[in-house]
Amino acid sequence: MDLKAASIVALLVAALAAPSGDALGAGRDPEVSRVVERGLEWLARQQSGAGGAGGLGHWTANDGRYPTAMTAMAGVALLCEGSTSTQGKYSANIRRAVDYLLSKSQPNGLIGDPGQDDRYTYGHGFSMLFLSEVLGEEEDNDRREELIDVLSRAVVFTGRAQTEAGGWGYVSAKDGQGFDEGSTTITQVQGLRGCRNAGIPVPKEIIDKAIEYIRKCTMPDGGVQYNSRGGGGRPAITAAAIACLFNAGQYDSEYVPKLQAYCRNNLSNISNRGFGHWHYAHYYYSQVRYREGGKSWEEYRDQIYARLVHEANPDGSWSQGYIGPVYTTAINLTILQLGEGALPIYQR
Repeated sequence: MDLKAASIVALLVAALAAPSGDALGAGRDPEVSRVVERGLEWLARQQSGAGGAGGLGHWTANDGRYPTAMTAMAGVALLCEGSTSTQGKYSANIRRAVDYLLSKSQPNGLIGDPGQDDRYTYGHGFSMLFLSEVLGEEEDNDRREELIDVLSRAVVFTGRAQTEAGGWGYVSAKDGQGFDEGSTTITQVQGLRGCRNAGIPVPKEIIDKAIEYIRKCTMPDGGVQYNSRGGGGRPAITAAAIACLFNAGQYDSEYVPKLQAYCRNNLSNISNRGFGHWHYAHYYYSQVRYREGGKSWEEYRDQIYARLVHEANPDGSWSQGYIGPVYTTAINLTILQLGEGALPIYQR
């Protein structure tokens, strides 16, 4: 057995020996905790203006792309640690991320900059999720009112951006000539759920249309296809669809298990990279397995923790993926902190 294989086995054994509860810190091997701490520190250092050097308080993908989406995703990873915009180790980073995203709120409700981002729907959806989680813990009345205003207008924008088919594309229905796509649809629904949890009114018909869209995109084998026009079943989109359905309170006894079976066949072997967007797929599949709880979650958790620990860079980041290390690091840190139960959107 080579050194890499031995280290993976050792991590798996340690994870299996760890307590199975999901209370704060329970079930986390000390090495997992160290990796999470290094990852959070690395992520905080990547924020523009880190260390008092000025800057806007945002994060970006490779080549400076997707600043809105990356800022929201990095912010969620920091929230998962337990910090808020007013308390905790990363409160200053979270506040600056909130400031940046609020500054990107457009008069029409979009959170983002269409001139800077050719796929602004992702950033809008992730921003709704992040800011709605911040709102739940915000103590300053003026900031609460600002968040409520921005999120209320964001919900209106999302409703207007929905396609006739019930989904969303990389841009609004108008800008994209009605094009829709599964992953952006999931982002909008989860963002809407976060808003609803925070007390922002969300019209039921928007969610109902989105749920029907997912159903129409589901193939006989349980795979959710790329969009309403076809594209074949996608493990990543299917995992995201289940998380979305759970967020929407959909636990259909016949339909949802079909999607779950498809994901088990395609994602249970975490070494399988024979499909696109591995980290994105497990970002959502981990939420599904965590929501299932019990042995299903524990077995998956032990494997995914071991793999993510093994793949972490010494500086705390993860470098896999063409989008860039901020994206991959934010996703992996969110997965590794699900058991902390810090955010309502991820709780059972």
